[in-house]
Parts: sequence; structure tokens; C-alpha cells
Amino acid sequence: MNTPRQAPIFLERSGYRQRRIRDFARLLPIIGVILVLMPLLWPGGAQSDHGTADALLYLFFVWLVLVAVAVAVSRKLRDGMTPTEGASDFPTQTAPKSHQERP
Repeated sequence: MNTPRQAPIFLERSGYRQRRIRDFARLLPIIGVILVLMPLLWPGGAQSDHGTADALLYLFFVWLVLVAVAVAVSRKLRDGMTPTEGASDFPTQTAPKSHQERP
């Protein structure tokens, strides 16, 4: 008896990776906000080891890392995207029939 073959349950590896990279790209701004707000949690006061210079250096380092990670993620997404995928993400608008050229 020949039974019909079912489709595999799991996605192929490249599709799965692309979705996880997209998920990470969506989370990156949230991670960035959390990291930028982190100096507000540092203990303050005269006895503190963390000064303004430390906070500014931390913010610059976080900004630099976020930019580098965003560039890497965008390159990964661009390299893995086929030409039809990029075009289907943003639907094109067509002119109404009354404005289209007539033969």
C-alpha cells in the first residue's frame, strides 16, 4: 500500500534562520533601550564608583555595539533575501483604472 507522503513538520534550515534573524532585528531596539537606560540603575551619590564620565563611556560603547549589530543583522537579512521576498514585503500601489493609459 502506498500512502501519500506528508510534508515535513519542520522548516528548512535557511528559512528558520531567516525568521530568527528577523525576530532578533525586531528585538534589537528593545534591547537597546534597556541597555541605554541601564546607567539609571547605577547607585548614585558621593560614595559612588560610577561617575558621569563612566556613564558617557558606557553609552558610547552601547551605541557603537548597537550600530555594529544592526549592520551585521541587516547584511544577514539582505544576503538571505531573494529578490521576490523583498518585493513582496512592501506591496506596490497601482493607479486607479481611470488614470491608467488607454490604448
